[in-house]
This record gives sequence, structure tokens and C-alpha cells, in this order.
Amino acid sequence: MSIQSSMQALSDGYPPSMKRIAEVVIARPQAVLEMTISELARLCDTSETTLVRFARTLGFPGYAAMKLQMAAELAAETAQLGADSSYGSDIAPTDTLAETVAKISGSELFGIRETAASLDLDTLQSVIDAVAAAERTVAFGVAASNMGARDLREKLLRIGRVALGFTDAHDAVSSASLLGPRDVVIGFSHSGQTREVCELLRVAHEGGATTVAITNVPGSPVTRDADLTLLTSVRETTFRSGAMASRIAQLTIVDYVFVGVARTTYEASVQALKTSRESLTGLRGDR
Repeated sequence: MSIQSSMQALSDGYPPSMKRIAEVVIARPQAVLEMTISELARLCDTSETTLVRFARTLGFPGYAAMKLQMAAELAAETAQLGADSSYGSDIAPTDTLAETVAKISGSELFGIRETAASLDLDTLQSVIDAVAAAERTVAFGVAASNMGARDLREKLLRIGRVALGFTDAHDAVSSASLLGPRDVVIGFSHSGQTREVCELLRVAHEGGATTVAITNVPGSPVTRDADLTLLTSVRETTFRSGAMASRIAQLTIVDYVFVGVARTTYEASVQALKTSRESLTGLRGDR
């Protein structure tokens, strides 16, 4: 996960002094390269020592190492998006339509790439194995995150798997309370804070089901009762908060899980897709 994506994912848990640093760096990433540590500390209304501690929360030994990595990441983004664009940058009222399209497409492409690059493949394989062996899979999210849950349910159904999805939290939680060790429950929450999803996973975990969290925030409440956690890596901005880049990244993980499960019974899955597609011929007016 890139520095800016990590900062955004962790910012809600930062103390005020570090949150100010995250806000400044996310809004003005070039400031890290252009300013000395003393100048950046003044801009963030904090101390050099706090900047060093901040760098360490991101896994760096000190501020200099963070600055060096930031330079490499910004150079890579500029090379792919162009000098006039920045991954995760806000859409401004003065942007042309072309600039708006470039910012959105750039953010979503980078979100997919970062998610793929930072994904723990061993955890992904464990999720695939669990779903492939499950009697039932329940997938649930709230608002935009329910789109990923719904997409996974529909894909699993098309290859003959028993998959349940809900739009009502009460239905989802009550259903999860009846599941057991041969079932899987997957909760989607970009922020990692969604109370309904946290409760779903808690109830399912207590019943012995395998629980999976798909979130953008490592160590967030939604991971507390998750046996397995798959992390997206996206930066949301004003117009895309929790609904656009995050949705694309969640759908990407859904596809990884779906294809992984389908490959475990390749021939049967291909036949199931063919059969389910042919069953819709009459509805499409092809007869």
C-alpha cells in the first residue's frame, strides 16, 4: 500500500497532531519533497519529533526514509498519470470535463493496481478455499459496499454455489446467527467502521462460521471478528468518498475470489455458466 493510501486508511485513528500531518500530506504530497522537516512541521502545526513518529507509524525507520519512498511513488504516479494529475486528487470546480475524466479514471486504475500489489495472496487463497468448501456463503455490506456483496452472491450462484445476500441488516444478522462451521460469512466495509457489518461478523464468528472482512482499513473494528481479512487500497476524495474508487477495488477482490472458487471445479463451473446463460434465452427474446 502506498504512503498516501496508508495515511488515509489510518487517519481516523491518529491523534490530532498526526491527523494534521496526514491531511496536509494527502492534500499537498509535493510538500514532503519541497520542504525541510522543520518547514513541514511548521506547516502542520506540529514538531519534528512528531513527524518522525508519524513516519514510524507507516513502517519507516524515520522521516528521511518516508521522504525517499514518497519521491519514488510520486514519480511513478506522474509517469503514469501525467504531470498535471495526481492519484487521489480532488476534483476542482475549475477542472474541465476532460480533466475530471482523467482524474477519476486515474484514481480507479491506481486503486486496482495498489489493491492487487498489496493483496496478501495466502489470505486470498484461504478465502477461496473456505468459500469453495462452504455449504453456504453469506455476503453483506451497507450502501455502496453492498454492491460488492451482491456481485459476489450473484457470481457464486451462477456456478451452482449456495450464496445468500441481504439488503436489510436485521435479516443478515439473524441469518448469520444460524450458520455454523461449514459456512462462510463475508462482510464488506470500506471504512471498517460499519456497525451492521461488525455485528454480522461477530454473530457469525460466535456460531463457528468462517468470517471474512473486506475493508480498506487494517486493524479496524470490522476485522475484530474476522478470521481472514482482505484489504483494498484506494484513496477517496470529496466526490468519491466511499462510493467510487472503493467500490471498484471491492469488485476487483470479488472477481479474484469468484475466479479462484470457479477454478477449483473448472469444468463444472464452465458448464454451470453455460447452462445458466442458456436458461435466459427466452427472456432475451432469442426464441
